[in-house]
Amino acid sequence: MTAKLLKQQYLRKAILRQLYYGGPLSLADMCIYTNKSLPVVSTAIAALLEEGYIKEHGLAPSTGGRRPVTYLINKDKRSYIFVAAVDQLEVRICAYNLANEPILPTASFPLDLANNGSAIDELIGFLQQIIHSSNLSKAEILGIGVAMPGVYNMKEGKNHTFFPDLENLPKYLGEQLDLPVYIDNDSRAIARAELKFGAAKGYKDVMVVNIGWGIGLGMIVDGALFSGHNGYAGEFSHIPLANTNNLCSCGKRGCLEVGASLLVLVDKARNEMSIGAKSRLEQLFKDESALAGEQLLAAAKSGDPLAISLLAEGGFMIGKGLATLIHIMNPERIVLSGRGASAGKIWLAPIDQAINEFCIPRLAEQTAIVVSTLSKEVQLLGAAALVIEGSVWG
Repeated sequence: MTAKLLKQQYLRKAILRQLYYGGPLSLADMCIYTNKSLPVVSTAIAALLEEGYIKEHGLAPSTGGRRPVTYLINKDKRSYIFVAAVDQLEVRICAYNLANEPILPTASFPLDLANNGSAIDELIGFLQQIIHSSNLSKAEILGIGVAMPGVYNMKEGKNHTFFPDLENLPKYLGEQLDLPVYIDNDSRAIARAELKFGAAKGYKDVMVVNIGWGIGLGMIVDGALFSGHNGYAGEFSHIPLANTNNLCSCGKRGCLEVGASLLVLVDKARNEMSIGAKSRLEQLFKDESALAGEQLLAAAKSGDPLAISLLAEGGFMIGKGLATLIHIMNPERIVLSGRGASAGKIWLAPIDQAINEFCIPRLAEQTAIVVSTLSKEVQLLGAAALVIEGSVWG
């Protein structure tokens, strides 16, 4: 590809990303965002209009002169994004149009990642099933975004936690599915969704806590996602904070994850009930069609004392870890996100308590803690953004 074509492709991607994340924009806006001249941007806009990726949206508000035309992503363009939100126990798969509107119901499949040699083949099978049932041609699929847990090396495309034998996971999945595949760690994908669409949008320095079966962290520094040297930044759950000798999945002992993750809190609930604690979880856990962690969250939100006390215990430990990170990063805000954020208000009090106890007051009082408004779909949105960032766009 010539240098001229590469520049044109880069400009196309830059324009489409801005419209995808920012909504309607004028030519002048896009010149500012891309740092390109009006004639160059006008040529790219004309091509994107002809190809149907964008459309005229209307006139911008008056600023005293002639109102400029604005442009918007064309959600009716037959170009779609498939996404997979993988966690330690299940995978959720959906498809979006270019306006992030689901075109298929989200499908959930059980997928035990740990000690499961067929996990990657199962994931491929689930994706193939949903793609086939969509009746879309491969030409209509922009790509597949996958957000998954584990220590993920972005440079190598390798998940050292769950798929250590696969050297290049995106390439392998892409070959099996015959489509472009883009992968990132789940917590970083969630942070990207919060940065572009959620509670971190418009902020420069933010820590996004992914509360789920594990405890993850995505960091936003100076308005951009921070990944570290190889993409390992944010392994919050492996800070040694737990008062236990239990072995973590990383092979170390005392990690935050073995004291505060939803999987661990579920085990604690079972242990408490086995020695006489009363809780509606006793009945809820009998329903094996639902994930126990979701039942724990539901019980806490309904006021169950045991569930609330366990979330408070886990929240205090999370807050203690965050107090340490506040001293290092001095963030504007902390966003509680991921599937566990549905019980966000219950987490807030113990997290605040720990931060106030262990953090320098001047720093603590300048850090706002908020709960995500993107619900459990945040990981899917983050996976979709991976495709937008990486795709060739025609």
